[in-house]
Amino acid sequence: MSTNVSLANKTAEQLIELDKKHFFHPTTPLKAQQTFGPATIITKGQGIHVTDVYGKEYIDGVSSLWNVNIGYGRKEIAEAASRQIMTLSYGSSFFNNSHDVVIRLSEKLASMAPGDLNVSFFTSGGSESNESAIKIVRHYWKLKGQPERKKIITLDQSYHGVTMGATSATGVPEFKEMITAIAPDFLHALPFQTECELGDKSAPGYDRSIRGMIETEGPETIAAVILEPVQGVGGVRIPPEGYLKAIRALCDEYGIFMITDEVICGFGRTGKMFGVEHWDVVPDLMSVAKGITSGYVQLGAVMMSEKLRDELAELSESVFFHGFTYSGHPTACAVALKNLEIIETEGLVENARQMGEELLKGLQYLENTHKTTAKARTIGLMGGIELLADPENDVPFDSSIYAAPAVVEECEKRNLILRPLTFGGLNVVALAPPLIVNKQDVETMIEKLSDSIRAFEKKAL
Repeated sequence: MSTNVSLANKTAEQLIELDKKHFFHPTTPLKAQQTFGPATIITKGQGIHVTDVYGKEYIDGVSSLWNVNIGYGRKEIAEAASRQIMTLSYGSSFFNNSHDVVIRLSEKLASMAPGDLNVSFFTSGGSESNESAIKIVRHYWKLKGQPERKKIITLDQSYHGVTMGATSATGVPEFKEMITAIAPDFLHALPFQTECELGDKSAPGYDRSIRGMIETEGPETIAAVILEPVQGVGGVRIPPEGYLKAIRALCDEYGIFMITDEVICGFGRTGKMFGVEHWDVVPDLMSVAKGITSGYVQLGAVMMSEKLRDELAELSESVFFHGFTYSGHPTACAVALKNLEIIETEGLVENARQMGEELLKGLQYLENTHKTTAKARTIGLMGGIELLADPENDVPFDSSIYAAPAVVEECEKRNLILRPLTFGGLNVVALAPPLIVNKQDVETMIEKLSDSIRAFEKKAL
């Protein structure tokens, strides 16, 4: 690039052209980006608000990618990162090396986790965490002399990431359609078949339940079940009461590992520190990321039981050949420690619970007010509302009508950023604001969303 103007002084139009020329966007319609440029260029964030290159300020109603739990612009985080960079900017954890910050974070996570999940393996994000959890359980079974136990059962409409194994585990078809092959030995079950998982073979869908698949494939071939406590990308789908306990009991019955993907749910998002705590379930492994640093620095982890770690150590004296350059990055760990301190000292988990109740009231108001709204649901500050052509009879919109994206576009005009979830024919508008929101913030979001739905209905009906 040749220019006599610094990037910091670029006009919006210049930035748009540079974006089109040089930046390959993730999870983006590339033709639209190349034709029109980026939909927004954000230049500043503070609290629950972000500001674009034109100076327009928005409420970030989805915490960017469900991850900015403590909000933007926290000086304490910047100071913690600066101190750590000046003390020890990077330190490898390979070859039995360690450093003080990763040890302190490991201890902190152990104190917060449910049950005996007292051991952490660190990654750079959620995809790497789920990929690592899958590799760890398959490695375990190989060491146990049961290499045939390699199949992973996951759920339709689940999302676990975009690395090869995580993509193969993901149950949202669109993420697999972009590639020519997926990894073998991944099975996808129907979600929320509680009666089936409890053993009722007469219940509809039994063959495609997790239990039905275990029986068909043979438990001696199954390494683990992986599932989100609440499906996020798949539509903010909250499991029925008893479902997670049924899966825990099923895994125990057949000696199968239970992995929970807490990448979105973890660190207060659902009104509990971890999603599984709503149902008093302790998995064998738990993948985390996003809220562990509130997005300030890349970090993820696989949390596991001491029993599993001890067995792995006992079964093999050779090197554990898995790890990432940035596993346990000192600066990321320092940021995580300060972030977790803020979550605890400011009572943000409880605030998420209370404001989640306010959010549910608001979404229920929308459901009762508008012609196309239905199925309002929240768990903490993780919520969604569906758009249907005929809510009373559960009739979806024709596939040519992109209801949720249209409503979200209307929200953006009103300075509110939300997220449409359209996988599997759904039209869900998702809300997941930072955990620092107050009642007035929630009411403002609901008001803007209501105006946006009204504008959509005026055009569509």
